Amino acid sequence: MKKDYYMPPEWATHKSTLLAWPDNRETWPGERLNRAEHVFADILEALTPHEHVDVLVANEQAQQAAAALIQNRDVDWNKVRLIRMPVNDVWIRDYGPISVREKTDDGSRVVFLNWEYNAWGGKYPPYDSDNAIPENIGKLLDYPVVDTKVILEGGSIDVNGAGCVLTTESVLLNPNRNPDMNREQIEDVLRTYLGVQKVIWLKNGLKGDDTDGHIDDLARFVSEKEVFVAVSDDPSDPNYAVLKENWEILSEATDVHGRPFEIVEVPLPNTKIKGTTVDGSDHVPASYMNFYIANKCVLVPVYDERYDDKVLQLFQSVFPDRYIKGIDCRDLVWGQGSIHCVTQQVTL
Repeated sequence: MKKDYYMPPEWATHKSTLLAWPDNRETWPGERLNRAEHVFADILEALTPHEHVDVLVANEQAQQAAAALIQNRDVDWNKVRLIRMPVNDVWIRDYGPISVREKTDDGSRVVFLNWEYNAWGGKYPPYDSDNAIPENIGKLLDYPVVDTKVILEGGSIDVNGAGCVLTTESVLLNPNRNPDMNREQIEDVLRTYLGVQKVIWLKNGLKGDDTDGHIDDLARFVSEKEVFVAVSDDPSDPNYAVLKENWEILSEATDVHGRPFEIVEVPLPNTKIKGTTVDGSDHVPASYMNFYIANKCVLVPVYDERYDDKVLQLFQSVFPDRYIKGIDCRDLVWGQGSIHCVTQQVTL
């Protein structure tokens, strides 16, 4: 019997947020690990007034590090739970469970979708512990787990809750994910498991984005009809042409009723860094699009004094009933991800 699933948009009410505490010394060499930990503490401090947070800790050392750092912060311990569970890295948006609602005879229930995860095309082994997280956390939290048998990362999709999903060709059509599937087959999978009717395909991602171009650095729904999109006004920026092409696609896109979206342009911060990241890139995927909409608050990564205040004001105008919190993510994005990448909501 065919199941009927629906993925709520991020602004729908959450039961909790999932995080995984930083512990991977290859991602965070030397003192960079401690700097990343402080950003995670900032995130917890901002989230706990508004919702519960389950923090996965890979081992005893990670658990002690998390507890020691958090205890000196203004964190509501009644809303934080440290869970010992093997993890390879922090990017739980991509390997964690995607919670959807499944229609039942007497209403609906929340289930966890277990997508396959191969670390963005096998780039960073080992990833077996990360790939097992949906099943493990589903058992622990007592959620039914549905195996899709398809490789997909949470950062590669964004839904508006009204039948549309945003994604990119550079990720979902990349042969390093599902080489035996074509566009039509992937669209069928998205319709089946996310409950969408329309797939809006953007093209490519940011320079330095080792995911091959996740949508959560490029464009995000902030309501059923409104889309934030990253733009650059500097033709010499290596991301200028990519963002312009994606903007043009969105400007022509329509919702399931054929209505154009309201597009809000958000400037791209500086993505060039001094030196290189661990994989040799001199750019990082710094983007204000990597925000996280939580219960009663929105966490916005900030990176660039030229734009930070303007962007935070923009978010406040779009989310007048939510507290807008800017979090300095320059140390986090050095690891090639930001706030959205390290969070995963559990829908209510």
